[in-house]
Amino acid sequence: MNNRVRPATPLSTHDTTRIDDLRIGAVRPLITPALLQEWLPAPDSVQAQVASSRAAISRVLHGADDRLVVVVGPCSIHDHAQAMDYARQLKAQAGALQDDLLIVMRVYFEKPRTTVGWKGYINDPHLDGSFAINEGLEMARQLLLDVLALGLPVGTEFLDLLSPQFISDLVSWGAIGARTTESQSHRQLASGLSCPVGFKNGTDGGVKVAADAIQAAQAPHAFMGMTKMGQAAIFETRGNDDCHVILRGGKQTNYGKADVDATCTQLKVARLREQVMIDVSHANSSKQHQRQIDVAADVAAQVAAGDRRIMGLMIESHLNEGRQDIVAGQPLKHGVSVTDACISFAQTVPVLQGLAAAVRARRLI
Repeated sequence: MNNRVRPATPLSTHDTTRIDDLRIGAVRPLITPALLQEWLPAPDSVQAQVASSRAAISRVLHGADDRLVVVVGPCSIHDHAQAMDYARQLKAQAGALQDDLLIVMRVYFEKPRTTVGWKGYINDPHLDGSFAINEGLEMARQLLLDVLALGLPVGTEFLDLLSPQFISDLVSWGAIGARTTESQSHRQLASGLSCPVGFKNGTDGGVKVAADAIQAAQAPHAFMGMTKMGQAAIFETRGNDDCHVILRGGKQTNYGKADVDATCTQLKVARLREQVMIDVSHANSSKQHQRQIDVAADVAAQVAAGDRRIMGLMIESHLNEGRQDIVAGQPLKHGVSVTDACISFAQTVPVLQGLAAAVRARRLI
């Protein structure tokens, strides 16, 4: 029997509007992941390709495949047609170099900002501050399906904690960026993702946060999230053993042999696999896009000399080189990045060929 003392009169519903949501300007409905996947389902052929490419990357990580994983593509996606033009050209290279390189197209929809700025294709697909996020999610998923239909696996950065429910079934490789590698929420997310995941070193160049992140992601976790039906739920993960470090530089570059040695020493102490992916852009190129070519050549020389700890590279590449600002009323240049500067596709091809030659040389040692 319930012996609680009940009030003589029912309690009224309190108006909390004066203390809650004071800084919320609007609340708009969000499509559910399940509905989007019903509209844009993954065909059986795409599902098989995603599964096989994930397994191939996993084999590289566990030493059963000696190819280099090369994640290459625009710093960020801002135009569907241009992204598909790039994908078709990259697919030709992926096929020609498939014996030596496992090429994954970089298809980044979300951009972390140091202060403010365009947050990416999902957040603002029309590049005009309209924040048509529902459209952005649909456009992003359609692009992934179109790239996959070419037979090209895709990689992306997981930044927002909800957006993976809309697109992660189509992703073969994921990254956690330098700003979020230390985030507990992103480590938990990685522990439940179905694809291999790379953790970047911290913005200061510190590798320990990435090693800590791998250890955390390998463990099971329980956390709150949203189901594909749009309901709040508690997720319990099994842990992800397909995680690795990405060296992207910091206060100084960290792509050289001494840097790889130092990183692998830290990984060994943490009882993790001694392997790295090297991002030849960002701080490793001092944010000078053409220097990516020189950095990639240095990494290729390490591979050719027999270093099997280097399992992959990241390259920022677009149809045309450089970058441009988004200016209202001003048309954008074709195939030029609107975020970080990229090398052109014409400049990318010899870089890929050089990396493939390095793999072949490594096999002879």
